[in-house]
Amino acid sequence: METAKHTVQYDAVLPAAATANDDDTPTLSSHTLEALKEFLAEQSRAQTEAPSATAAEDDVAPVSEDWRLSQFWYNRETAETVANEVLNLCRLIDSPAVACIACPTLYAYLKKIDPNVPAQILEYDKRFEQYGSEFTFYDYNLPEDLPSSMKHSYPIIVADPPYLSQECLEKVAQTISFLTRPGQTYLLLLTGEVQRDRASKLLGLRPCAFRPEHSSKLGNEFRLYTNYDPGTKLGGWEQV
Repeated sequence: METAKHTVQYDAVLPAAATANDDDTPTLSSHTLEALKEFLAEQSRAQTEAPSATAAEDDVAPVSEDWRLSQFWYNRETAETVANEVLNLCRLIDSPAVACIACPTLYAYLKKIDPNVPAQILEYDKRFEQYGSEFTFYDYNLPEDLPSSMKHSYPIIVADPPYLSQECLEKVAQTISFLTRPGQTYLLLLTGEVQRDRASKLLGLRPCAFRPEHSSKLGNEFRLYTNYDPGTKLGGWEQV
């Protein structure tokens, strides 16, 4: 899923506000407990509410982000830039088909710009079943547990692994191999700078100068990697 790749650690902040009883068992003060309840209630509301009505009319928000699933949506500029690149690639192929692995914002923008683009969204979050037959449930821990009809069927694949770990990228790479159509396949990978060497080794990818950004401000630096030379698009391949 589009990606926050870090975990909030409550235990790093709560002990300072805790007290101890006679058994030396840490307990929270009433003030801290109330603040924690309020925070959790706010998180719960955020997962169930519809996208804000004050959002820009042209923005696309498929569903609310769920940080428990490492979901952080691209901002508009990133989503439009990558979607337009994918659509340009579709024009180079006789029978285009796009696989969007864990990047629902991209899928949504593709459909907004060109409703007829043949695209499939592979996602763990079943809220995206709203996309009907173009939704396929996907768990990266089971990288090839996909319909046989999808095997070797996609000349364009965009992937955004949900975690910045070697294991996650290796399993997503297995999925990419499963989906890849024989011949020329265009691969775009959105993930962290820390995955640069792994992306090169596993998938033969190089970073572009274009820097993806998310609507939420994340601490990790993200990159867009491709297996083809984008020329002047996407800022071109980064020069080494």
